[in-house]
Amino acid sequence: LVTMKERALIKQEEVREIILETFSSSILVQKMELIDILQRIGVDYHYKKDINELLCSIYDDKDGGSDSLYITSLRFYLLRKHGYKVSSDVFEKFRDEQGNISSDDVNCMLMLYDAAHLRAHGEEILDNIISFSKNRLQSVMRIDLESALAEEVRFTLETTRFRRVERVEARRFISLYEKNATRNKAILEFAKLDYNILQVLYCEELKELTIWWKDFQSRTDLGFARDRLVEMHFWMMAVVYEPYYSYSRIMLTKLILFVSLFDDLYDNCSTTEESNIFTTAMERWDEKATEQLPTYLRDLYKNILGATDEIVEELKHQNNKHAELVRKLVIDIAKCYHAEVKWRDEHYVPTNVDEHLQISVCSSACMHVTNLAFILLGDVTTKEAVEWVFTYPKIVRGVCIVGRIGNDIVSHEREQASEHVVSTVQTCIKQYGVTVDEANDKLRVIIEEAWMDIVQECLDQKHPMALLEKVVDLGRTMDFMYKREDAYTLSFSLKDTMDLTYVKFV
Repeated sequence: LVTMKERALIKQEEVREIILETFSSSILVQKMELIDILQRIGVDYHYKKDINELLCSIYDDKDGGSDSLYITSLRFYLLRKHGYKVSSDVFEKFRDEQGNISSDDVNCMLMLYDAAHLRAHGEEILDNIISFSKNRLQSVMRIDLESALAEEVRFTLETTRFRRVERVEARRFISLYEKNATRNKAILEFAKLDYNILQVLYCEELKELTIWWKDFQSRTDLGFARDRLVEMHFWMMAVVYEPYYSYSRIMLTKLILFVSLFDDLYDNCSTTEESNIFTTAMERWDEKATEQLPTYLRDLYKNILGATDEIVEELKHQNNKHAELVRKLVIDIAKCYHAEVKWRDEHYVPTNVDEHLQISVCSSACMHVTNLAFILLGDVTTKEAVEWVFTYPKIVRGVCIVGRIGNDIVSHEREQASEHVVSTVQTCIKQYGVTVDEANDKLRVIIEEAWMDIVQECLDQKHPMALLEKVVDLGRTMDFMYKREDAYTLSFSLKDTMDLTYVKFV
């Protein structure tokens, strides 16, 4: 590992020289493509200052530097991704007589499609680009495309670039970039070394977490719960992946494992009476409040309180200004799940999806993950930012909707086998009198609108992009975990991803 780190430092400086040389040139497309490569290959966090300075200069060049559709699309994508307010009118000049925008270059079409997905509400030209480009890309899939390009089209149609989990995309793109005839060997080698070094770090974290988790299990009967330590670490790693956030990642994994335990407890195990007593005890945060609970719940309660208190004290020792709010968030998620128990027992079916989401976005736990991540990031987080997240602003609510509806769509069939709180799928079926498939299509439209809210709040930048990017990263993970099925519950579907993340070196 020492040798690997030494080699990585050498390559890191070589790549820095490449960056400085490229950034000093006058060729806009080379600068932007380098930024794009560094981000997709997973090493951009080493050069944030350089990249931000260049993005600022690209933004100041209002002309965009070219009449090329590809360059305009790439510029729009990079700037909007980083919160710059670029007008979608830059695409107007590329419209044909029918009002459509197209290209015979498949790579250009892919870039245009990716760019258009950084749309906010009311941007009709971007809506049209997505619709038309999707049809064009689906049609080119049916012709004799070179296999790698065909795979890229398929993958983009499934998950557009802005929504991809960064570490998963880094591993995938390293393999693609290696096959590229114009690849830069220094960038490729540095990306491989950096990925492997982080992989070792993640495994060290898992070792520490495993020791802690086994100790927690030895003191608590968790027969009712999913045992998903590795999957939870992966989930949280996708939100805060950088090496300097190792401590934050470990603590976040611990705390969200408690959220998972609450989910399983309220959803599958405890009676209504037990849920009432357990929730009241959580609100009191007092070990003496559990006398009426069965032994397994008493032990669970005491151990969650003890472990949370320990984390709070550690954060206080580090002078974390928001440490006390950790308890508030743990209590709040228990109350969110308890609300669903009452909803389930009353056999309540909301009249429409909007009404459903007023209650169910809370139990997605995305607000809680976001705020715990913010708190654990330390000084970069202000009191105002933490209080803002508690209000479920549009970006947080958007991520909650991506997670809530995505989970409901892939879990609908499985959850019909037992008594369960009514899902957004069932509510949509009732609201519109449609089939399951038709309901899913309507719900996916709501997910797209949620992504527009996410993009808009990044453009509004009421808080630092360093924080907003973490909210977006959570949205990406939610999309990934519920893309085809509930990958957290049916964790075998993550096996290949887990192998690439933790086991197999590049």
